[in-house]
Amino acid sequence: MTRLAQLTKLHQLEPTDPFCTYGIALEHAKAQEFDAAIQWLDKTLEIDADYAYAYFQKAKMLIEKGEDEPAREVLRIGIDRAKKKGTPDSLHGAEEMTALLQSVE
Repeated sequence: MTRLAQLTKLHQLEPTDPFCTYGIALEHAKAQEFDAAIQWLDKTLEIDADYAYAYFQKAKMLIEKGEDEPAREVLRIGIDRAKKKGTPDSLHGAEEMTALLQSVE
């Protein structure tokens, strides 16, 4: 069973687990299925709007598709939410998003 199949099975059992939806998104990203990855990242953010790395990965997928302006907007939102959350993990995510934002400005 592939990792994607395993995660999909887990998602069926626990559809509100943002870690699972995020994992599915990354599997699609690895396969260069950027639209599917973005859809799963959006699901992740619907479940947990403070999931900093989902913003980061969504922006990366948008950049891969040549959609720099939407990527910048996603990063700005993600940075703001991560800073407001204020945990060490979210602040680290804000730093990574800031670096990515600077690279596409």
